[in-house]
Amino acid sequence: MGQIDIRGVETAAQAVPRERFIEGMRQAATGVTVVTTDGPAGRQGATVSAMCSVSADPPSLLVCIYGPGRTARAIVENGAFCVNLLSEPQGLLAELFAGRTEAEPFAASSWTTLETGAPALDGAVAAFDCRLANRFEHGSHGVFVGSVVAVTVGRGLPLVYADRSFCRTQPLSAEAGTTR
Repeated sequence: MGQIDIRGVETAAQAVPRERFIEGMRQAATGVTVVTTDGPAGRQGATVSAMCSVSADPPSLLVCIYGPGRTARAIVENGAFCVNLLSEPQGLLAELFAGRTEAEPFAASSWTTLETGAPALDGAVAAFDCRLANRFEHGSHGVFVGSVVAVTVGRGLPLVYADRSFCRTQPLSAEAGTTR
């Protein structure tokens, strides 16, 4: 199967009002991650809810990060990033990396590095260390595709974000999870 060249794709006209789009997207429950980078452009990080797997062959994922921000610029210059999937008790860390306080976010937790040198959060449910494989801009955000070069898997349940609040996952009963 061939690759799709997206460089020639034009942006579609806005089909719905921005506020209506945001209202609908508030209903999506997403995992909360902190995306970090370190290298010649410095150490940066941002709270991100737009993260997903791209492929298991080769292992890769994507994140969407505000384009004009320092973290997006640093990822491009450093050529690497780490996606840290936060656990339920790490909501404060998500707030810090979202810039909702003046505190230094990296000082609030302990970090290690894996293969790329990007900070990997101790105590994360999982950390995906990535080399930047591809990126493109769409609207206000950069879409970054990373080739996963190392993974750590921790314990606990992931922190979830929906309707402007942090949430917990809760297993459904066997009957509730069955479709017939």
